[in-house]
Amino acid sequence: MPTQDLWRLPATELQRRYRDGSLTPVAVAQACLARLEAVNPRLNAVVARRDPDFLREAAVSTERHAQGRPLSPLDGIPLTVKDSLYTADLPTTWGCRALREHATGQDELSVARARAAGALIVGKTNVPEFALEGYTANPVFGVTRNPWNPALTPGGSTGGGVAAVAAGIAPLAIGQDGGGSIRRPASHTGLVGLKPSLSAVPREHVLPSLLLDFEVIGPLARTVADARLLFEIMRGPAAVDRSSLAAEQARAQGQPAVRRILYVERFGTAPLDPQVAASVGQAVRRLADLGHPVEAGALPLDLDFFAEAWPQIGQAGLAQMFDRHPAWAREASGKYLEMAEKGRAIPAARLWQILEQVKKLRRDAAGLFDRFDAIVLPAAAALPWKAEDAYPTHIAGQEVGPRGHAVYTGWVNAAGLPALALPCEPSREGLPIGMQVVGRYGGDDVLLDLGAAYEAAHPWSHRWPAL
Repeated sequence: MPTQDLWRLPATELQRRYRDGSLTPVAVAQACLARLEAVNPRLNAVVARRDPDFLREAAVSTERHAQGRPLSPLDGIPLTVKDSLYTADLPTTWGCRALREHATGQDELSVARARAAGALIVGKTNVPEFALEGYTANPVFGVTRNPWNPALTPGGSTGGGVAAVAAGIAPLAIGQDGGGSIRRPASHTGLVGLKPSLSAVPREHVLPSLLLDFEVIGPLARTVADARLLFEIMRGPAAVDRSSLAAEQARAQGQPAVRRILYVERFGTAPLDPQVAASVGQAVRRLADLGHPVEAGALPLDLDFFAEAWPQIGQAGLAQMFDRHPAWAREASGKYLEMAEKGRAIPAARLWQILEQVKKLRRDAAGLFDRFDAIVLPAAAALPWKAEDAYPTHIAGQEVGPRGHAVYTGWVNAAGLPALALPCEPSREGLPIGMQVVGRYGGDDVLLDLGAAYEAAHPWSHRWPAL
């Protein structure tokens, strides 16, 4: 393969070629930076770079591979980090004017694990302000665009991360998902995105939580094998995050090869783009053709409470954060100040009620998997929309609000369940569409196995945007 095309190789292929000596991390790092220079000006995916250290670390990784002593299967693999996760050597701006130079000198635990495993961190990827929305734009770095059509959004809040992987800047990205922020952007850019079980990837050295404990760290990649490669490095218990001990204990192993699947096409009367419905429906039929029994029906959970409570969670989260960090509030955009004011008006009893409902949802969700091994739903209700707009105002001809495109994902975070976004057949316009497969708590490996089998039968990694 010509040097200029090395950016097309998946992480697992890079790993194999490092092992047989036919390729070096230095060559890959140089190709990565060349690709970054070629496409990032059109996309605005990567917003902070560390080129000298990136190349120096690639040289050290090359030496390790030459001596047959790689640190891990991730050694020498380029990746990006979402700009809502702390990195020791780059600011974490969170898309906020007040945090342009915000640096703690620490890595988020997942970043530290990737770095210790020899991963090559290219830089940080763009997010919406406070990573609270389903598109990617902020007053510090501006708008991020979709490689498949730069007039459109890659989604959010991990929009920069998915744009970087989809465009070939790096084969892997570390993302964060508090209500669908890995899965929906993955579906809008033709990628695999894993939202792990709650605390499967432990948290330490973090920005303030705005969404209770819903925010989890997960991998983005072009293939299931690549996503698994990064997940294996980041996952595993840590004493600093006691809930990660429970996640490890719940880790499902030895599951049957045949999965019983519940297919939920839509949520009640919430609109769904007909092309998304058709594409996900075809994917479900393909799962059935692989031998997995499929039952179509409604999701047997009552989610009405969260339709009203979801925005209140973010409002309360912003209110407490601005009270703790008034300097951050002084430079925040007006809509977030308005959200915080609404949060201050929420009585403590309401927040307590929300916490109790979250507990109930998690109990009820556990019962789903007495009958089923996986639940398949659309990852997003809409195709990508105009890059500058926070959300699509209409889906399938119906007017929708800010969460209309996101109805299928947030409940999974509240329930603490794992979910895997997988590419389906694109739209007539060539825009990516994705489904999400939701599993029982601790069933991350079950989802990855199912995704790998589906990918083997219906591969997608040959699809590239025409940048």
